[in-house]
Formats: sequence, C-alpha cells, structure tokens
Amino acid sequence: MVSSGSTEAATAEPSSARIRLRGWLLEGVSADRPATGEAGQDGSQGGAQAGDSGAHKGQRWWRVMCLTGLDYFSTLGYQPGIAALAAGVLSPIATIVLVIVTLLGALPVYRRVAQESPRGEGSIAMLERLLSFWKGKLFVLALLGFAATDFLITITLSAADASAHLVENPHLTSVLGGKQVLITLILVALLGAVFLKGFSEAIGLAVALVGVYLALNVVVVAVGIWKIIEAPHVVTDWTTALTAQHGNPVIMVGVALVVFPKLALGLSGFETGVAVMPHIEGDPDDTEEKPTGRIRGTRKLLTTAAVIMSCFLITTSFITTLLIPADQFKPGGDANGRALAYLAHEYLGGTFGSVYDLSTIAILWFAGASAMAGMLNLLPRYLPRYGMAPHWARAVRPMVIVLTLIGFLVTWLFDANVDAQGGAYATGVLVLISSAAIAVTIAAYKAKQRGWTTAFAIIAAIFLYTTVLNCLERPDGLKIGACFIAGIILVSLLSRLRRAFELRVTDVVLDDVAERFVRDYAHRPLRLIANEPTHRDVAEYRDKIRQIRADNDIPGEDDLVFVEVTVRDASDFETVLTVSGEVLHGRYRVLTLESSSIPNAIAALALTIRDRTGQQPHLYFEWTEGNPFAQFLRFFLFGQGEVAPVTREVLREAEPDRSRRPRVHVG
Repeated sequence: MVSSGSTEAATAEPSSARIRLRGWLLEGVSADRPATGEAGQDGSQGGAQAGDSGAHKGQRWWRVMCLTGLDYFSTLGYQPGIAALAAGVLSPIATIVLVIVTLLGALPVYRRVAQESPRGEGSIAMLERLLSFWKGKLFVLALLGFAATDFLITITLSAADASAHLVENPHLTSVLGGKQVLITLILVALLGAVFLKGFSEAIGLAVALVGVYLALNVVVVAVGIWKIIEAPHVVTDWTTALTAQHGNPVIMVGVALVVFPKLALGLSGFETGVAVMPHIEGDPDDTEEKPTGRIRGTRKLLTTAAVIMSCFLITTSFITTLLIPADQFKPGGDANGRALAYLAHEYLGGTFGSVYDLSTIAILWFAGASAMAGMLNLLPRYLPRYGMAPHWARAVRPMVIVLTLIGFLVTWLFDANVDAQGGAYATGVLVLISSAAIAVTIAAYKAKQRGWTTAFAIIAAIFLYTTVLNCLERPDGLKIGACFIAGIILVSLLSRLRRAFELRVTDVVLDDVAERFVRDYAHRPLRLIANEPTHRDVAEYRDKIRQIRADNDIPGEDDLVFVEVTVRDASDFETVLTVSGEVLHGRYRVLTLESSSIPNAIAALALTIRDRTGQQPHLYFEWTEGNPFAQFLRFFLFGQGEVAPVTREVLREAEPDRSRRPRVHVG
C-alpha cells in the first residue's frame, strides 16, 4: 500500500523534472510574454548567445574565424574534384578566376556588409530598410528562405560528404558500405548535441579541427608540389593538353567564366562570417551603436580566411589536375569527391592517408557548426520580431533541436547524396552573395561614393550573372530554395495568425501631458473613448461624446478622454507605444498613439493606466459595420477592423483575472 505522502512525492517529482527541463531549454529567455519588453526593437537579443556566458564576453576574431572556416575551409574536401569535373585540364585557370572574384568581389562586399550591419543581420537587414509594410517582411522571409537553404544544406551536405569519406576509406569500405544515410544522421545528431552543450565548446572544437586540417593540407600540398618538381614532364603534358583543347589564353579565360558557376561552392563562408559577428570580441569602449572593434575584427576574419582559402584553392587545384588521372575524378573513381585524400594515400601512405581522412571527416562533419551558429544568430533576429515564430524561438536549445530535426528530414529526402544537394547549396550561396552585393551598392550610392557605387555595381552584375546561370543549369537548386521559402512563409504566417491576439507592445512611454491625464484619475475610474479621427473639429468630439453617453448611460458629470491611434506599419509585430496628451478646443482631452495595431495599442494603454493608478479603466467603442471575417482580415493585415471585440480578446489573453481586467463597453 502506497501512502498519500509517497503519491504526492511521486507526482511532484515528474512536475519538478518538467520544470527543470523547461528551464534548461529556455535558458536565457524571459518566462514573461514578449510584451514585457525583454526584446528590443532591433531584435538584438541574439539567440545564439543565450545561456552561454562565453558568447556574451566575445571571442578573439581568429577563433571565430575557425568557426566560420569550418564551412569555408572544409570545401577543400571536395572543391578540387568539382573543379576538375567541371573544367578538366582548365581547372587551375578556372580556380584562379574564382580566387579573383573572391578577393576582388566577395571580400570587399562583405567587408562593407560588416560595417553596415555589425549585429550580424547581414545584407538582409540592409535590404529590409529599403522596404516597408508587408512587402518588406515577405522579401526578408524570401531571403531567409535562401539563407536557410544555404545553412541547412551546409549541415546536411557536409555531413553526407564526411560519411562518404568514411565509407570510401580503403580500410572501412567493407564494414561501412551501404550505411551512408545512417552515418550521416548520426553526424547531424552529434552536431546538434555539441550546440545543446554550449557555444564555447563548439568554438573550442572548431579551433582544434581547423588547425589540424590546415596543417595536414599544407603537408599534402607541399608533397604534391615536390612530386611535380621531381617529374617536370607533368607540367609539359598539362600545358600541351591545355593548348590543344582551348587554343589561346582568351578562350581559356572565356571557358573559365562559363564554368565559374559550377565552382561557386568555393565562395561559401562569407555569409556565415558576417552572421557570427556578435560573437567577436570588440574594444573595451565599443557600443552597440558604434562597435568599432567588432567591425575591425570581422574584417580581419574575412580577409584572413579569404587569403588562406585562395592560396589553398590555387595550389590544390594545380596539384590534383596534374597528378591525378582524369578518369579518377569521375563518379566511381577513387578521387571522386576526395581528390586531396587520394593524393594523401597515394604519396604519403595508408597511415597518413587515414589520418588525413579522419581530419577531413571531422571538419566536414563539424562544418555545419558555422551554419548552425549563423542560423541561431539570424533567425531569432527576425521571425520573433515579426511575430512569425513562437516566443521560445529566441532560445538556443529549442532552435537547435528544430534545426537538427530538419537536418534529419533533408538527409532522408536526399538519401545523403552529396551531388544531389550541391545545386541547392550553390543556389543559396549565390543568392545571398548577390543580395549582399546589391545591398552595398545601394549603401554606397546613398553615401554618394561614386567610385564604390560603380565597383559594387559591377560586382553585383557578376554575381547576378553567376546566380542566373547556376539556376538555369541546376534548376533543382532553385526548386529546393523555393520549398524552403514556401515553408518559412507558411509557418511564419500561421505563427503570426496564432499570435494575433497577443499583447505585442514592448513598452509604453507617456509624455508629460499624458502622465498628468493619468494622475488626475488616480482615485476614480478613467473612461476612454476610442475615436477614429477625421476632421478633429469641435463638432466631431461633441457629437462623439453625446453618442457615447446616450449609448452607455454615462452620467454627465463623468469625464471622458479620447484615445486616437494612428497605424503606421501594420506589418510590424512588436512596437514601443508612445502616448502623447493634448487638450483640443480648450475642453477635450485626447491621448494620441502610434502603433502597428489599434486594438493592441488601446489594450496596452488600458493595462498601463490600471497598473499606474490602481483603477480599472473603462473603454467605450462603437460596433464596426461589415462582415466579421473581412474585418478580422483587416485587423490581421492592416492593424484595424473590428476593434472592440479584438481589444477585449487581447485584454483577456493578457489578463486572465477578470476582476483586474479593464472594462470594455460597446454601443
């Protein structure tokens, strides 16, 4: 027989466990509603930093470079093979074109992006400022869709390539053959587990993996160059084949430009380099308005990573083209997708080759860390602020779990196939770089910098050409990107619809006159009339008061105060409410407000008055003529419509206690 005390203890224990689990998942996020004001207007709460004190303090730029370099440097695992398949003997020339575009195109663009959006929002924030209302929100959601394509495919493609290296290792093929999907799922799960542990652990592991991987690549490149020096005929054979196939240098450069879009994976890493800016340590005197040290550190990060990668791209392309038979790059060949690993086994033996394979597998697996960090910083800056994600989306751990599950789904859909995901990856990369180039062109134009405007416009044209060509050659990438965009828009709109009746005001600020109005009613109820202003003449206010008194039997001695709300941008979700007071025509007290939603503004004002005076305000409305469903759509899209019932519903959700809820009267 179990005692009642034991039963109570058994019941309390699971409840306590659930509370601890919830606290762990939502660490760093206030338990209150968004209306309590824990998020700023700029969305600067920075989800990736929550719950990790190390992230708040910032990291040295070179350490963060290792995090972004996971994505960028790991492309050495497959980029030389892609270049060889796309360009053949022209691979080194095509790679040089890629490096020129990187150093003279992408690098200057993202150095400017770092200056313009130092909180890590990237070019998306720069373009967001150009558009308002719903078209701006939908445009941002489309760009976020391409960002999600880039970052999520980075996670799944890199994990799939890591498993391919593991399966194709000569010592493990017989054991792991046919299990690539399972291995990829395990690698994606392990990546998520690292981020559930904490950001500091992730960046420490990134530094170790990048350091070892680059050192091993230096050895492979040095040995490859030495082998070429020992056998100079391979250079002669290569130049002869180059001349025979393409004739003169002009044709070579032309062909290299044509195949350039296929090499676009070598441009990855710039967007994540900007996305993780908040993790970079700034100067002691940095402010959020002017983070000079953080911007300088990010520019060092971008430049150093681009120079290192450019050197590796050119040298690895050269040695793999000259030392590996062309048929080995093709599907089924020993160098397919693992050209440098092939050279490591060929010239440095099985032991070194296996160590190189292990390092490549590790960095490819963890390459998704830079993408994960980028999304954890990027998505919470937009979706919760738009009301298009649940409140918990500001926390790191729930987002990590969601992104990991999506990674599982993508891996299953693509059967962990690297080639099948390459088109989507390249499309995401190129769209984001093109949008960045357009954004900095507009920024330079607005700053009246003619030289930079012309230069950035040329760079934007090059990337737009590359993006269009890539989409035409590999339309599957655009289709996959469109699926991500459709998914984000659908989920976002459903989330916003579900949160439509939240109290979405982060703070209420009253000017001196409004404060005086409120203080006057500290000992008696304040009666507020919701008024849609037209001419604002004496007749308008006189007739409105006469009608409200008649409809609601309000005694003539009771004072009435008008509330007038102007909707500026109904697509905004969370806003700071500024209340101004004025006396019109010498007798009518009016509180004027600007907000994204009339019902939310009135409800927030009423709750603020209640909290400051201890009195229950009375709100007076008229019924709105028209179809209720159409009126709800007006409220959802334009912030106005059937104001009375929506205000009452907002108040009901914000204040469950009916005895403390402001009174709503409709006549």
